[in-house]
Amino acid sequence: MKRLFFMTLLLALCLNMSAKQKKQLWPDGTEIDAWFSDTTAVDMSALGKRYVVTDFGVSTDSTTVQTKALQGVIDRCAREGGGVVVIPRGTFLSGSLYFRQGTHLQVEEGGRLKGSDRIEDFDIKQTRIEGETCDYFTALVNADGVDGFVISGPGTIDGNGYHYWKQFWIRREWNRACTNKDEQRPRLVYISNSKNVTVQNVKLINSPFWTNHLYKSDHVRYLGCYIYSSTKGVKGPSTDAIDIDVCHDVLVHGCYMNVNDDAIAMKGGKGTYADKDPNNGPNYNVIIENCHYGVVHGCLTLGSESVKDHNIILRNIVADNVNRVLWLKMRPDTPQHYEYVTVENVTGNTNSFLVVRPWTQFFKPQERADMPLSQCNNIVMKDINMECRNFFDVGASDKYALKDFTFENINVKDEKRAFNDTTIENTVVKNVVINGEKLKDTKKK
Repeated sequence: MKRLFFMTLLLALCLNMSAKQKKQLWPDGTEIDAWFSDTTAVDMSALGKRYVVTDFGVSTDSTTVQTKALQGVIDRCAREGGGVVVIPRGTFLSGSLYFRQGTHLQVEEGGRLKGSDRIEDFDIKQTRIEGETCDYFTALVNADGVDGFVISGPGTIDGNGYHYWKQFWIRREWNRACTNKDEQRPRLVYISNSKNVTVQNVKLINSPFWTNHLYKSDHVRYLGCYIYSSTKGVKGPSTDAIDIDVCHDVLVHGCYMNVNDDAIAMKGGKGTYADKDPNNGPNYNVIIENCHYGVVHGCLTLGSESVKDHNIILRNIVADNVNRVLWLKMRPDTPQHYEYVTVENVTGNTNSFLVVRPWTQFFKPQERADMPLSQCNNIVMKDINMECRNFFDVGASDKYALKDFTFENINVKDEKRAFNDTTIENTVVKNVVINGEKLKDTKKK
């Protein structure tokens, strides 16, 4: 019996050790919550009564802006205890819509919720834009302070951005200093102060400005979404796929992104005193995985309006023709700290793989005696197989410190051949092959 007992105990210990080995860890070594493993789509039929908008007075006339009628359906849904507001087959034109607690949005196959191409159809309210809290135009789809909100496809939410884009480029041609906010444009989806949000299996296209913007929200999932704006002809300026702004516990899984700016951008605040503003803050515990990138400026960008980012993972991605994979934008006017970022298992083509450079677009430095030195540390790139014009596009500066970068299991073609393991303090090189030549391994000091 004793022998059987000890054998059982040993087996239990082995199983326990095996389970521990399978646990996924954040870059800082803490355990990733099981929530990140759940990529199951929400069953829309379980969310309550369906409010098909055409059953409540919304017209099928695709040329008429029907903001009031559509909002009426959302409000009725909320009053009656919640449910799913359904956009059926057809095109429904609208300005700013506001989803309430307990209401959800489903765009059915062949259905299209389309934004008005007139800015007058979008409300001006206090919101969050480009790292600042200010009065600005609201989005087509807005949800604030909701728990459990769901947006689902398989239909389309279309920002109808062409004329906004055209006007922006005309203004920029006339005034090179034209900022994003000078040419007023709404975003497509803005979710703020919310939790347990899922955006799934929906096409999010042609946004006039940022496509998806999350602010002060947590436990948000993007599952199987198609996010697109024009990257040729009349390009969609600043149509970032997903901007994550003072958020934590965010999962982007199995999405396709092709936009004329950054795909995933960490925001959080800008300015010399950005770290003192309670409206600003960090992003942490974010995973972007199993995604496919068409044309984007950056697959994962930290900045340009960002204060602190911690535990960010980009993994298992394919890049068709991206400008940059990991872009660390360093603003000389803003205290920034990017740490514990891992980029792994990336294949495809890129102009630059890693970019760390000062970012000075529209910045406004102020005097600050105790200005912290910005820094990037504990950045890991591993299991990379790509064709690059410039794998290592990194510049030193007295405005920031770079240390503890790791390059592991990397095989790239690199036209520039600029890799230098002395540029960043304490660079670790392990099994790195550039243009067929294996570099000398280095260890952490």
